[in-house]
Amino acid sequence: MRLRWMFLATALASPSLIAQDKPLTALPFTPVLDTRFMDKTADPCVDFYKYSCGNWNKLNPIPPDQSRWDVYSKLTNDNFRFLWGILEDAAAARSRTPNEQKIGDFFHACMDEKAIESGGADPIRPALDRIAALTSNRDIAGFVAEEHVKGNTHTMLFGFGSGQDYDNSSHQIAFAEAGGLGLPDRDYYTKTDAKSVETRTRYMAHVEKMFELLSEPAGQAKTDAAAVMQIETALATASLTRVEKRDPYNLKHKLPRAQLSTIAPAFDWDAYLKVLNPPSFAEVNVTEPKFFSTLSDELTQVSLAKWQAYLRWHLVHAEATYLSSPFLNENFAFYGNYLRGAKEPPPRWKKCTSLVDHSLDDALGQVFVERTFSPATKQDALRMTEQIEAAMESEIRNLNWMSEPTKQKALEKLHAIVNKIGYPDHWRDYSSVVIKPGDFVGNVYRAQEFEFRRDLNKIGKPVDRTEWFIPAPTVNAYYDPQMNDINFPAGVLEPPLFDSKEDDATNYGNTGATIGHELTHGFDDEGRQFDAQGNLKDWWTDADAKAFEDRVNCVRDQYAQYTIIDDIKINSKLTLGEDVADIGGTLLAYLAWKHAEEGKELKPIEDLTPDQRFFVGMAQWACGDERPEAKRVSAITDPHSPNEYRINGVVSDLPQFGEAFACKAGQPMVSEKACRVW
Repeated sequence: MRLRWMFLATALASPSLIAQDKPLTALPFTPVLDTRFMDKTADPCVDFYKYSCGNWNKLNPIPPDQSRWDVYSKLTNDNFRFLWGILEDAAAARSRTPNEQKIGDFFHACMDEKAIESGGADPIRPALDRIAALTSNRDIAGFVAEEHVKGNTHTMLFGFGSGQDYDNSSHQIAFAEAGGLGLPDRDYYTKTDAKSVETRTRYMAHVEKMFELLSEPAGQAKTDAAAVMQIETALATASLTRVEKRDPYNLKHKLPRAQLSTIAPAFDWDAYLKVLNPPSFAEVNVTEPKFFSTLSDELTQVSLAKWQAYLRWHLVHAEATYLSSPFLNENFAFYGNYLRGAKEPPPRWKKCTSLVDHSLDDALGQVFVERTFSPATKQDALRMTEQIEAAMESEIRNLNWMSEPTKQKALEKLHAIVNKIGYPDHWRDYSSVVIKPGDFVGNVYRAQEFEFRRDLNKIGKPVDRTEWFIPAPTVNAYYDPQMNDINFPAGVLEPPLFDSKEDDATNYGNTGATIGHELTHGFDDEGRQFDAQGNLKDWWTDADAKAFEDRVNCVRDQYAQYTIIDDIKINSKLTLGEDVADIGGTLLAYLAWKHAEEGKELKPIEDLTPDQRFFVGMAQWACGDERPEAKRVSAITDPHSPNEYRINGVVSDLPQFGEAFACKAGQPMVSEKACRVW
């Protein structure tokens, strides 16, 4: 997936953020290529990212509530401000559709800070009482099940739901997945460098403070925080690394249902599943058996008192953002400020808009699409996608390192890819979700239970290949290897990322390269392991697989040399799939654009040749900056390289770039050993 994380600012905004405190009635326009963001004093052959984006940060400083700020963040913020306007209208309107009632009342209840402040920790008191009433570790399973139904999955010990069978992608089966950690990644518990030790110390202090907010005496809070760290460290040590999770074979452990009790006998699966009440199932995929075995050991060896502390922590951790300001502010102090460097919490309207967007996404997304996304935009994006797919077909047919049998399988997979553009064919029905005025936390629980049960009830059923896993207003895109589809929601097909009224060079460079990126994911080191139907199945000859690995090793070695911050290098084993997709996707978009413009007389615009405009357009999606603290988190958790290397690393491997800017051998943007896979 090409995940670009964002929460953003208005394009070409002055340093003042005042204008962002009002909802939008229309989305602002920003060109796909804006020369005001460029620093033309920089040499494009030395630092192309600076040349393309060097002035962006001066015009768009990181807002105090954000840890990173880039073009995707800016557009996300604009979309949220537009959604904010929709929600305010829905909350105030006298005559409303059922969906408008739900999104309006949900938003209005979330915005009622006076009621939330007066409630303090009351929303979680019933769950805290249930924890206190546990009489043995065996009772933990029933409580965890209740929390999972409320939506606190993965945070509370582990996750359970449905997933596509790795062996039969047309069928949904039960999945049990590792979770249960409070820090962003298992490596935070295992690394021994000074910063990791400091982070664990700060984390324990945060957990201790949250316990004190639950009225625990200071001494007890400190003891309970230590218990949390003890249990989480054991679970983290038994968890796979993010690099290990990139190999789908490491996550494929399909077992008979009865073997859940064999892997984790101390966990009462019967009690857990009785509360969940899933459809009948005979088998389950346990993604990390070692994790569940260790969980069972901890349930056997660790006292009930320590487990109760763990459950209290993960309850308040999961629901801190629904509680009064002391909980909200302490949660931000650690996760927002210390870990990621943000200076202040996001405003209430943004939190509430985001919550509605994720809780009732189709109800809100449908209105967004009706007001912002035209049929013409959808057709233009689909046309570009099909042209880029044609370019990939040509590239596959002409590869000199792949044998004919593997080429035929690759083409079969390419032709089977489904292109999803804009929004789903069928909007989700929320008629069963009860949203009440003035019942903020109740609304959250009911919406989350609806989504949890919707997912759970897929077990045993055929896969719905029309389903989307991303809200329509989202500024993002993804490829799903088991669905074998690429997904571009309406939110990402807007200026400054896509505008069919502008010249094709910039559109192909920006959104075209993103389309090529997602397409390439089907053939990166992870995606290539799935066949045309999305089954985990080897369709490569041994010789072709080796030739592929030789080429991706070139990319891995290249990106491993880049520094993120201080002495921290890119973990290129983690970012490999995204790096391969960045390089391949940009090349495919370039080839598709050249073919589409064949025979046309193209002229320079704003002193940039058409080829130069393609590459600057490609670079300007990535303009932005990230706080130092957030860079450290990204170094561990983000499968994407930092933005500047997603540009400079790519163009240094493409001779077409060097020709466009007349770069010479030996300059930084001309690689001595250019990497190319697709």
